[in-house]
Amino acid sequence: MSGVVLEARCPAKINLWLRVLGRRRDGYHELATIFQAIDLWDDLRIEADSGLHLACDDPGLPVDRSNLVLAAAELLRSRHPGRQLGARLTLTKRIPVRAGLGGGSSDGAAALLLCRRFWDLPLSDAELADLAARLGADVPFFLAGGTARGTGRGDRIEPQPFAGEKPILLGLPPFGISTAEVFSRLGARLTLPRNGVSLPVLSAHKWPVENDFRSAVNDLEGVVFELRHELARFRDALLREGARSALLSGSGSAVYGVFADDRARDLVADRLRDRFQGWRLVGTRTVQGAAHVVTASE
Repeated sequence: MSGVVLEARCPAKINLWLRVLGRRRDGYHELATIFQAIDLWDDLRIEADSGLHLACDDPGLPVDRSNLVLAAAELLRSRHPGRQLGARLTLTKRIPVRAGLGGGSSDGAAALLLCRRFWDLPLSDAELADLAARLGADVPFFLAGGTARGTGRGDRIEPQPFAGEKPILLGLPPFGISTAEVFSRLGARLTLPRNGVSLPVLSAHKWPVENDFRSAVNDLEGVVFELRHELARFRDALLREGARSALLSGSGSAVYGVFADDRARDLVADRLRDRFQGWRLVGTRTVQGAAHVVTASE
């Protein structure tokens, strides 16, 4: 596709609900979660190049194979060794890193979609989803988007009825959280026996009917709030100010509140900015979107 430039959009996510059910034989944790895409996006661009290169406007992000964009492109290229597949990928970041918002996973999903189309690869959506799971536990969700239930490591995705557009206030502190450290600390707390996760146990952990946000829960909050007390203070402030629910997203560091309308959300943001200096407060909303290709130009 010489001369053609493709672009994709990569949404962030929050976890409306997250339960940790135990340890698996492969060392990962068995999860049951509800993913929800939100209106905060990275952009990814692909164009012709003789090699395979990644550039990013965030100088703090690696542009080697540790970045899921390049990992995704190399994974697809490795499946077609007889073809000369090259590209230059350019990533524009808006989703903060180490925030529990899935930015890297979303970027990886978008890279799979872009490379499949740019290189005209004969891969079905099901095959692409299998490759997404090899890249990372959250990556398959971003091929589905909207509202979805994740089980296993979070990589087995079941689309759910859209929770509807809800105003969200994101609290983004001036630090990130290491997911690996959180799960390492969590391991000592699990009361379920190792490998003791059964289908009845899993099926009992379901998202409440009618998307009742007041039932939101995240089993990682206890560990993360011990590491960073200010995250608990922000969550509690959201609830005192009238959020319908407030929760840590994933392993953090982002904390979000769900509000009845945009005006209520924006008023709370104004009140909290002075109390949480150094934080970035972002008004957004839940969306049905997934990672997707948006433009093609010569």
